[in-house]
Parts: sequence; structure tokens; C-alpha cells
Amino acid sequence: MGNVILYVLVGLLAGFFSGLIGIGGGVIIVPILVLLFGLTQHQAQGTTLALLVPPVGLLAALTYYKQGYVNLEMATFIAAGFFLGGLAGARVAVGLSSAVLEKVFGVALLLISVKMILGK
Repeated sequence: MGNVILYVLVGLLAGFFSGLIGIGGGVIIVPILVLLFGLTQHQAQGTTLALLVPPVGLLAALTYYKQGYVNLEMATFIAAGFFLGGLAGARVAVGLSSAVLEKVFGVALLLISVKMILGK
């Protein structure tokens, strides 16, 4: 049950940032799955595609799934959190000025880039 809660929290975080600054799956979830949960880059990308399947990533997720790179349990619970987090992030974003929102977006991308470049 502990992992399920963590998966939902990852979904909430990614959903929040998706709603707030229009990013999520590839930018938020993939690094978390690699750095926090120890998935390989392939597994993280496959699992992220699986949770975002309807309908955008269906063929890509299926390709990863056939290679054994998709964790369906993780994808399901992160998607549930992402759904609710997106709503929360969007509600915050619409209350921010464009200038502040641009800064939040830029800082998020910078922090993620530095973390991914430096690795674990």
C-alpha cells in the first residue's frame, strides 16, 4: 500500500505541474521514476507512456510494453493522481500573472535539467 500512495503522490505532483505550466509526463514523471523508484530510462518512459495512453501514447506504450518496460500498477495509480493534480495546478495557474507563470515554468525546467544532467 505504501508504494500505491507514493505512485498517487507522483501523479498529483505531475498533474499539478501539468495544470500549472503545461508539463508533466516526460518532464516530471520520467525523472522521478528513474531517480526515486530506480527504474531504467526505458522502463520510466514506457511506464509514463502507459499512464498517458488514451489515446496519444497508445502505440508507443504498446511497443514498450511488448519489451517488458511498462509497470502497469505504477502507471495506473500515477494516472489517478495526475488527474487530480492537473486540476489543482490549473486552478493555481489561472490565478497567476503571465510573468510569474513564465518564471515558474523556467525554474521547473532548469531544476529538472540540472538534476538529469548531474544524475543521481
